[in-house]
Amino acid sequence: MTPRFTLPPDREATAPAEWSGRSRDEVRLMAVGPGEVRHTLFRDLPLLLRPGDLVVVNTSGTLPARLDARRADGVVVPLHVSTELDDGSWVVEVRRPDNSGPDLGGEPGAELSLPGGHRLVLRAGFPDPVRPGRLWRAEVTPRAPAAAFLARHGRPVRYGYVTGDFPLDAYQNVYATEFGSAEMASAGRPFSERLLVRLMARGVVVAPLTLHTGVSSPEAHEPPAPERFAVPEVTARLVGTTRRAGGRVVAVGTTVTRALESATGENGETRPAAGWTDLVLGAERPARVVTGLVTGLHAPAASHLELLEAVAGADLVERAYAEAVRGGYLWHEFGDAMLFLP
Repeated sequence: MTPRFTLPPDREATAPAEWSGRSRDEVRLMAVGPGEVRHTLFRDLPLLLRPGDLVVVNTSGTLPARLDARRADGVVVPLHVSTELDDGSWVVEVRRPDNSGPDLGGEPGAELSLPGGHRLVLRAGFPDPVRPGRLWRAEVTPRAPAAAFLARHGRPVRYGYVTGDFPLDAYQNVYATEFGSAEMASAGRPFSERLLVRLMARGVVVAPLTLHTGVSSPEAHEPPAPERFAVPEVTARLVGTTRRAGGRVVAVGTTVTRALESATGENGETRPAAGWTDLVLGAERPARVVTGLVTGLHAPAASHLELLEAVAGADLVERAYAEAVRGGYLWHEFGDAMLFLP
């Protein structure tokens, strides 16, 4: 994918806001609409929305999805566990020993030793079993549920721009209730309990759904793999009533957008849905129901940018990122945020 902009050095957020004495909701927020760009703090989000708008959040919680695995040659490598499939096998990404990117040299049958005396065997590429790439379907023996195994032996997934080993709580959204994501659904990180109360007091409705994120591997910039999601009946109903009343449906993050659009038919009606989604939004499949988007800042060649354009349009996204570069905004999961209201 061709980079859309050049990310200046020192623009990657290296630590959570709380480690510099700020609260979660004190990161910067850029609100972008046709003909208007506003710079403020995330805590001012309620002032940018209207009574009757609907904010949809992803209540998936983050698992400590990074393990230390030992290759057959004795070298210890990071192993990122992306998800557990319905048959109990795991989807994993084997990393280079220095964690600088995915190890693309894996082969079917390769074995890794895991903590607790478990053994992991790479079986086939995922989602394409014929052409292995970054992700593998793997079998673990003795068999172990991924979530329980990670809770005992894992640590949070961490990439090179993060300077410290922060606790799992730093990678949780305040409204997380169902744990299953390999990486934090980070667009929701700046929400605080007090901000949620202020949204409700303003007449903005907050509704939940769940999408368990896999590992994104920011070095690869590939489209998202299939992910497990659930849009409950109450949220689907609120989407419909909000739209009929003229309110905006504001998704908190690309995960919420993917889940809502997966539950929305060609006629624009959102229904309760659950299962696996392989939907990839972009120019050929624009958003049908999401009319606003809260998002973090993505890398120059990230596939997430196509999803932003599916909601906000290419011109608005290009203008927002140019302004973020000029304005000194910070990127990635601990960084600043944008609000697109196209």
